[in-house]
Amino acid sequence: MEEEMKGTKTEEELKNMTLKERNKYIEPCNFIEQEIEKDIENKDIKEIITRFPPEPNGFLHIGHCKALCTDFYTAEHYFGKTNLRFDDTNPEAEDKIYEEAIIRDVEWLGFKPDKICYASDYYLQFYELAKKLIRDGKAYVDDQTAEEIKNTRGTLTEAGQNSPYRNRSVEENLDLFERMKNGEFADGEKVLRAKIDMASPNINMRDPVIYRISRTAHYRTGNEWVIYPMYDFAHPLEDAIEGITHSLCTLEFQDHRPLYDWVVQNCEFKNPPRQIEFARMGVGRTIMSKRYLKKLVELKLVDGWDDPRMPTISGMRRRGYSPEGLREFVTRAGVSKANSQDQDPAALESCVREHLNKVAARVMVVLDPLKVTLTNFSEKFALDCEIENNPNDENAGVHTVPFGKTIYIERDDFALVPPPKFHRLKVDGVVRLKGAYIIMCDKAILDENGEVIELECHIIENSQSGNDTSGVKAKGVIHWVNAEDCINITTKHYDYLLKENAEFDKTNFEEIINVDSVKVNNKAVAEKYLEKIEDGTHMQFMRKGYFIKDSKDKESYIETIGLKDSYNKN
Repeated sequence: MEEEMKGTKTEEELKNMTLKERNKYIEPCNFIEQEIEKDIENKDIKEIITRFPPEPNGFLHIGHCKALCTDFYTAEHYFGKTNLRFDDTNPEAEDKIYEEAIIRDVEWLGFKPDKICYASDYYLQFYELAKKLIRDGKAYVDDQTAEEIKNTRGTLTEAGQNSPYRNRSVEENLDLFERMKNGEFADGEKVLRAKIDMASPNINMRDPVIYRISRTAHYRTGNEWVIYPMYDFAHPLEDAIEGITHSLCTLEFQDHRPLYDWVVQNCEFKNPPRQIEFARMGVGRTIMSKRYLKKLVELKLVDGWDDPRMPTISGMRRRGYSPEGLREFVTRAGVSKANSQDQDPAALESCVREHLNKVAARVMVVLDPLKVTLTNFSEKFALDCEIENNPNDENAGVHTVPFGKTIYIERDDFALVPPPKFHRLKVDGVVRLKGAYIIMCDKAILDENGEVIELECHIIENSQSGNDTSGVKAKGVIHWVNAEDCINITTKHYDYLLKENAEFDKTNFEEIINVDSVKVNNKAVAEKYLEKIEDGTHMQFMRKGYFIKDSKDKESYIETIGLKDSYNKN
């Protein structure tokens, strides 16, 4: 772990220090760590423990990657721990499928939680703590409907109204709450509310509901419980039970912090956790909500949660994004106190591209083939061309591609009427074939519509790559595929799921979806070396982009990202 140090201690020396001793040498990287540094000095903290607390009601997306990095990197900075903790308190929306996907995504991103926990593990403790609040006169059972509670909650300028059931006796509240647990009342017939202050300027403190009745079976506990704690009650208790020192949340929970503190204080936890809020991360042309991503799946506007156009971790993994690239993107975005403008998607692409450039295997693939016949080819030009597997890795080695009489090149590597500074192939022009020879185009054969269907070229004598004595200078180098020793493949190309400048209003999905965001190409040809590359390997199709074999359709290859920024393309 690389750290910004105030002194010159080694990592091993730091590990052997107490947290307070270590604090003198570790430099905080952001405002969260500045606050933690103060807490270390002023509180009795033995170890920094954070948590990543997703609800298993959908797949993780790029915004969760920001939260993951913040939680795990903060703890790692202080040699601490991070729990993966599922806030499974809403049985109507949660499922084992989502839990498994989240665990898989967290592991793929490179994070190893100290332990995996569940809110449902603490249901009995929550129940007993709720009874404690009742006994202390700080909670009561309310018979009002959800609509009545909403209508009497007040506004930002007007105080709320006390429930007519607010002054029930402790004995009556304990009896009613027990009967709620035993299933004697219908869903919504009664709730348990914290008794705080209906005139509080913070509406979250106006006797919030902390328990409700729901007969929906829970995916882990089945029908064992018919009452479930609300998130604002369960979350601080989960943190306190697990010994979390710092509960890192996004800014929408800032107004909930007084309630968070109220719960842990009135449930009398020693050394309660501290909630610190940071700005969430948005990305342009991207929906950043599990709820609305789920709508896209349900409306079949995408091919499931792992559609390569989706901003889900599973979608980006299927598309070929690397965890290293995603983590670097989040790191560069930084941690701030205030919400700022959405991140440019080009910044995400750049981080992914930088990493793939270092690790991707190189292979020659022609996406739009144009046949080239080498009219003077003979045995003396026969050659096994050496192609580097990765120019950025000296240990990656090379592979060979046989050179033959007929090859394919990219259609846009030839021009009948070339534009200025066109350094590829034209009639009477020359170009170097990567790893092979310089060729000159003698003739372009056209069909009845005037389209080029074949080129006749000849090989320049003595122009072999690495041993060129021809004296001919070719300004351009293009890739190619041997027509007699190639394979046909299908490639998939994805644009942004949302139209450019689309205004998302949560209901207009069909209007803002880019219907041209998927293009399938069935005419690509590739050198046979492609068949030897293991599934899951990142590849650079030379001069075209980064690709990966589709994990759901093994007969096709997905374009992860182009070699250049494509954000503003139309």
